[in-house]
Amino acid sequence: MIALSFIIVSLILWNTYVFFQNFKEEERVKMKNWSFASKELTTTDNLEDDIGNLPIEILQSNKTTPMIIVYKDGSYDTKNIDEEVANDSIKIQKLITKFKNEYNPIKVTYENNTLQTIYYGNSALLNKLKYYPLALLLIIFLFTGVIFFFYKSNKNASQNKLWSGMAKETAHQIGTPLSSLIGWTELLKTENVNPDYIVEIEKDIDRLQTITERFSKIGSLPTLETADIVAETKEAYDYLKRRSSDLVAFEFIAPNEHIPVNINKQLYGWTIENLVKNGIDAMKGRGKITIEITQLENNVKVSVSDTGKGIAKKNFNRIFEPGYTTKKRGWGLGLSLTRRIIEDFHNGKIKVLDSTIGKGTTIQIGLKRAH
Repeated sequence: MIALSFIIVSLILWNTYVFFQNFKEEERVKMKNWSFASKELTTTDNLEDDIGNLPIEILQSNKTTPMIIVYKDGSYDTKNIDEEVANDSIKIQKLITKFKNEYNPIKVTYENNTLQTIYYGNSALLNKLKYYPLALLLIIFLFTGVIFFFYKSNKNASQNKLWSGMAKETAHQIGTPLSSLIGWTELLKTENVNPDYIVEIEKDIDRLQTITERFSKIGSLPTLETADIVAETKEAYDYLKRRSSDLVAFEFIAPNEHIPVNINKQLYGWTIENLVKNGIDAMKGRGKITIEITQLENNVKVSVSDTGKGIAKKNFNRIFEPGYTTKKRGWGLGLSLTRRIIEDFHNGKIKVLDSTIGKGTTIQIGLKRAH
């Protein structure tokens, strides 16, 4: 349908161009007739006896073509031109130059002497017709834009449905063996088993429950609650710091005060974890991770910086697209999930604030403060 539309519009544009050229040729013929009539009127002594009133009728009939008649003595006369322009010699000279570019001037000669030179331009109708193809092209671009927007929106909606379905199914699949593990843990407590082992198993079960809750919330619209963004960020920071290599240095910078923000705790914690883990991967397990919280009047900024390999500027937006990854292993969903959590669920913003190849990257989250 799009291809057929382009073909039809192309034919319209071509026919319009041909019509425009034919119209210009007719304009030229009309002006030549006008010049002949002007010559007859100028050189014939007894006009009515020789050729009647035809030259006068031809001269008076042209009410659309703008023209400037320059006589051999340098004086000029105008026709179908605004009086303000006609009385300004500078504007007349500019108009003569413009008319020269549109049509070759017509010289009225008699006995090898130039009586007058006629400079003329496109009529108002011809000028409108000249811009008609541009209007059609604009319509084509708008039409293409609407189709592209519809296609992209439909594709995003399909992706969101797929993501929601996968997330719900993942939460459901994890839930069944998780319930079984909880039961087995309770059974182990009644046996002669080292309590330290059970404590570690319970930690892993708690972690699995957190993951299940996260996937469950991704699959549906999560509930937001007012929480201290500093405390929630610090909790995720501490969790990752305890479980990371000693080769990774951590730094946490934040105001010593409560900053209320409407968030979903599980999903926000997941966001921080994703950003930190991506930073550690970019550093290949050796470097420094810095989390900094900055509060503004109505917003709060959370920046996660690493000293990794950096990101090329052309990929600043691509890293948040599903499937984009520079790792040999991975689906490229971490940062895409992060953007979905921040922008779709929290009405915030996430972006690459700064990145230098070989020096590191800073990704910034922007959220509105709760009042």
